[in-house]
Amino acid sequence: MPQRFGRPGLLGAMARTAVVAGTATAVSGRVERNAARRDMERQAQAGARQQPPPDPGAAPAAPPADRVSQLTALAELRDRGVLTDEEFAAEKRRILGG
Repeated sequence: MPQRFGRPGLLGAMARTAVVAGTATAVSGRVERNAARRDMERQAQAGARQQPPPDPGAAPAAPPADRVSQLTALAELRDRGVLTDEEFAAEKRRILGG
């Protein structure tokens, strides 16, 4: 079979397009996951700085309803593929204080 020089054939062009698109999708997903994780860390740090230290003589407070919304948002990020199961578990432990 004679070798072709110049432009790739239809199959070669399709393969190249698939590789480029797949790479772009993988990189984009990774960037989005990293950005979401950084945003969550910044929010957690900002929240930790704004809360006054607990009074040692006071009785422990009931868990805030905010935890439920945080866990719900965290589960949505995991379901969309933004967070891995390990990242989800670590953030869940942090939110629940364990």
